[in-house]
Amino acid sequence: MAAFVDHPAIVFLLVHVLLIVAAAIGVFVLRRVAPLGDEERDDLNAVQGATFTLLALLIGFSVSMAVSRYDLRKSLEEAEANAIGTEFTRVDLADPHFRDPMRAALIRYTRLRLTEFQTRDTDARRRLGSEIAALQSELWQQATQVGKAQPTPIGALVVAGMNDVLNSQDYSEAARINHIPHGAWILMILIAVFGCAVQGYGAKGKRRVALLVTILPFTVSLSLALIADIDSPRGGIIRVQPQNLTRLLHSLEK
Repeated sequence: MAAFVDHPAIVFLLVHVLLIVAAAIGVFVLRRVAPLGDEERDDLNAVQGATFTLLALLIGFSVSMAVSRYDLRKSLEEAEANAIGTEFTRVDLADPHFRDPMRAALIRYTRLRLTEFQTRDTDARRRLGSEIAALQSELWQQATQVGKAQPTPIGALVVAGMNDVLNSQDYSEAARINHIPHGAWILMILIAVFGCAVQGYGAKGKRRVALLVTILPFTVSLSLALIADIDSPRGGIIRVQPQNLTRLLHSLEK
């Protein structure tokens, strides 16, 4: 399910086809199996209204959850850039033979984090993850050397700043794997399928049936694809742009 929702275009296509099939089953199968009488249409209308009201609520809540997660990823990217920039400034307090290697390592670290934000390929991200982990170990060793060489509040400030840099990366990665629960996706798709089938069962006239089979599945599947796009940090169009890391890297390289 996680791999499925990470590709909004695939979500749209598969859900669209599924809902068209559900509507067609309602039109061509359910009508023949259980013909709908006029006295039963009011009950069917009540079921339709309740089904689509519930679906609208679920879609609305899911959009809200996806947007909140997107905003969190944006704020954590900003916090990570601020942590790196602050530590780069604090390194000025260290002795010169510690300062220059730490500055160079922080610039390389910023470049790797920026590349990692912009990379979609799984294998490339895995390689970047290994490089980032190795560089984090190097940065921490440099910070501890400063703390041992300068056992003063200044050394503690440098060590604390490096700790913030490493923690900010963990927070960013944790936010990326925090998605809408799979149960919510399954429930939305099942209710949409049931709603399209019921709507097809109760549709009147060939024109209304044609509109139902085209418009309703399209709008519902488009809504679900939008949710998947916002909720996926790697796929789709709507992604967090690392503007703060880009700005920081330009500033550090100067």
